[in-house]
Amino acid sequence: MRRDLEEKTIEVKEIFKGKILDVEMHTVSLPDGGTSTRELINHRGAVAVLAITKENEVILVEQYRKAIEQVTLEIPAGKLEPGEDNKKLSAIRELKEETGYEATEDQLTKLFDVHVALGYSSEVITIFYVDDLEYAGEQNPDEDEFINLKKYKVEDALKLLDDNTITDSKTMLALMYLKTRKGKK
Repeated sequence: MRRDLEEKTIEVKEIFKGKILDVEMHTVSLPDGGTSTRELINHRGAVAVLAITKENEVILVEQYRKAIEQVTLEIPAGKLEPGEDNKKLSAIRELKEETGYEATEDQLTKLFDVHVALGYSSEVITIFYVDDLEYAGEQNPDEDEFINLKKYKVEDALKLLDDNTITDSKTMLALMYLKTRKGKK
């Protein structure tokens, strides 16, 4: 028996409005006629890049993440800025800012969209792939962003995945793509 699963919003209460996310409390009508509440985070989205150098190295960035109180290894990524609707251009911007590597729109291939935490957040990260990159210049991260550039041979990056050293979901998915689709070059 197939059942209608949609929850219809009855009321929305804005809890917090921030510069990168908003928090709302939704009162919803459930499929069985009951009601419940949902705490939701609205986020305008982000992009990330699985980037490989000419030397067959995976480009990662190391940064401190306050939410988990630790330094992480991640593929270059960043939020979409207001008015940015060309995700490839956003990915090119983030790659250059965080790593000093440059790519063109033609070089980027969209891999997939990822709902980061769909139980409570609208955030979608679009992940792109680019290879054969050469270093183009200085990193230029946002003023409140502190990043170390790291490069790993593909097999070493995959080992970080296998060892669970990398726990960031977008990076794990990108490296799994590399492992299963591209092989261990």
